[in-house]
Amino acid sequence: MNVRFIKTSEKRKIIAELEEIYGITNFPYLLLETGKRKIRGYSGHLSKDELNQLGNLVNVELLGMYLINTRDEEPRINFDALSLLRKQITKSILKIDKDQLATWIRGHDLDVKDVPRGIVVMQYDGELVGIGKSNTEKIFNYVPKERKVKTQLKN
Repeated sequence: MNVRFIKTSEKRKIIAELEEIYGITNFPYLLLETGKRKIRGYSGHLSKDELNQLGNLVNVELLGMYLINTRDEEPRINFDALSLLRKQITKSILKIDKDQLATWIRGHDLDVKDVPRGIVVMQYDGELVGIGKSNTEKIFNYVPKERKVKTQLKN
């Protein structure tokens, strides 16, 4: 099992970054780092020792839920984790309209001016619908391929 348990001091740093970017202050999960700088959260009842023993007995590919990607300079919440953390996310939210949503869910970037540089959580009608990254002129889309709507936009 290629998993590294994240130490308490590292977890505090991650939570501090999440609070600064997203407003998240509570992260009640055992955090593990897996390949490609992905952080997963585990909330089961097995201890670290039991998880290690299990990993030695069987090939455990996935443990917990994929929550955060740390490849960039800022931690980016995974698309699926948005729904899990939606009540805690209070910062970096950009409200979009119906036309922008139609463009966004098809995997296209949004041309939006005057949005601060960095991570942006997209919100439509009170629901979090995705996450992107702003360069102040455009928001780059991070909707996973398998979640994108395949139909073309009608002009």
